[in-house]
Amino acid sequence: MTLLEGLLWLTLNVYHEARSEPQIGQVAVAHVTLNRAVEKQLPVKEVITQPYQFSWTFQKDSYLPEDPDAFIKCMHSVYVALQTPDFTEGATHYHLDSITPNWASGYTYVAQYGSHKFYR
Repeated sequence: MTLLEGLLWLTLNVYHEARSEPQIGQVAVAHVTLNRAVEKQLPVKEVITQPYQFSWTFQKDSYLPEDPDAFIKCMHSVYVALQTPDFTEGATHYHLDSITPNWASGYTYVAQYGSHKFYR
């Protein structure tokens, strides 16, 4: 996988998972994605497209962004994530604050950014 392809998939993940979030929430989602890639020693695309890891990959018919302005903002958040230390303390998971998935109890809560709770 090329660097450009990895950046595209990372941006798509932030777009589909957190485009309505403030920038800190988008950057946190990017860090989680990168942390998983490092932990699993897999390219970003493979981490994102693993079954049932990120809901948009199995709930959407198309991966294409419908809001170009939001996509550009997410691309900027990815750039920020790549330029800043991981403030999520190594988080590898997150969920909306309005739900509590059964897996959450097996992880350590780190913080909430926007409407997502982050865990490692």
